[in-house]
Amino acid sequence: MELIDSHSHIYGSEFAEDFEEMLDRAREAGVGTIMAVGADMESSREAVALAASRPNIYCSVGIHPHDAAGVTEADYQAVRELAIGNPKVVAIGEVGLDFFRDRSPRPAQEEVFRRFIRMARELSLPLIIHDRDAHERIVAILKEERADEVGGVLHCFSGDLAMAQECIDMNFMISIPGTVTYPSNEALREVVRGVKIEKLMVETDAPYLTPVPHRGKRNEPAFVRLAAERIAELKGLSPEDVGRITSFNTRRVFRIDQPAQEDTIAYKIRTSLYLNITNRCSNRCTFCPKFEELSVKGHELKLSHEPNFAEVIAAVDAASDYDEVVFCGFGEPLIRLDLVKEVAAELKRRGLRVRINTDGQANLVHGRNILPELKGLVDALSVSLNAANATDYDRLCNTPFGAAGFEGICEFLRQAPRHVPQVTASAVTVPGLDVEQVRELARSLGVEFREREYSEVG
Repeated sequence: MELIDSHSHIYGSEFAEDFEEMLDRAREAGVGTIMAVGADMESSREAVALAASRPNIYCSVGIHPHDAAGVTEADYQAVRELAIGNPKVVAIGEVGLDFFRDRSPRPAQEEVFRRFIRMARELSLPLIIHDRDAHERIVAILKEERADEVGGVLHCFSGDLAMAQECIDMNFMISIPGTVTYPSNEALREVVRGVKIEKLMVETDAPYLTPVPHRGKRNEPAFVRLAAERIAELKGLSPEDVGRITSFNTRRVFRIDQPAQEDTIAYKIRTSLYLNITNRCSNRCTFCPKFEELSVKGHELKLSHEPNFAEVIAAVDAASDYDEVVFCGFGEPLIRLDLVKEVAAELKRRGLRVRINTDGQANLVHGRNILPELKGLVDALSVSLNAANATDYDRLCNTPFGAAGFEGICEFLRQAPRHVPQVTASAVTVPGLDVEQVRELARSLGVEFREREYSEVG
């Protein structure tokens, strides 16, 4: 399991006696990278020094709203100098507003917050936002100061789902601390359920906010695993999925290099093993995220080459603990029909369940009805119908086959149940799509139907 603690204060006296042991426990828990977050001038300098001494620790610099009343021009300049030219300083923060304790006057808090947003924009660094009982003003100031230009993260998020979505729309992530494990914190669990996993990060805020079952003790980076495990339960994912995805998200926000890896041919999500055998597609769907980046659920799917049979089987052999194999990836698998048949035959020989996610254009691509060739090799087909008429289909999917594209997918769905035991039509819930019309079309074609969220594409 891979995890990043995206927010901690491990430079403090609380960790002086067992610092090395604390790091060992973090490694044992799967925490490979830790963010040390500055909260005033002293801790910002400590965070920078700590990050310089450890390859797996990165840091941020900033001044907490508690200390806003005492911030001077010299402090702004000192924070700027700490950040400029230092590759281990990956954010400005934590900065923001705290209207719960009000240790500094609110006008001073707001002015300091605005100045640090402007600094982040000047330095092209993301922001780490502290928000306590100041939700409306946080959102308003982020908008007024054009914070979306750099984005960042709302740490220890305490707002509601509507606020979370508003912040996400402004290029911010939502960070979930160990408080998600508190029995009384149903509000945060509701946010986790409602926010796409691609927009979440995990943190400890160590030494504070210790999760269950360690409440009453000092928090530390190893405990970020408990937040990840609770998120996994709420999202119906595995803890490994949550660790991988949130780590990918954190590196992307803070521009920390992703680990070098070979081509991802087989990758797990939940209990399914997906096979990524091509990046080519029949269609060019307007909603497909691959035109922005070739990644899904924390997996990088850009291929340097299209794998052969031996490479695909080797990738399958290297995986474990899955209950089906799905030809999917960021490309149309049935473009490589011969490879699909060869691999599927081997998978069926092993007694595995085989599913194909397809755009339903294979008969047009190959100039023949290929469905009889899948009989006995494929247990399930999930076909991206995506529209209820040819006009909408062409608009959304940019089919190269013109008017024949929509009729081709409809005929594919009509014929498919004769050769494959389970056939499902799907539609991505994009704005303006009448999902009920697509559902009715699927029923008329004799197949099941399901909606897909945008985050499921790929």
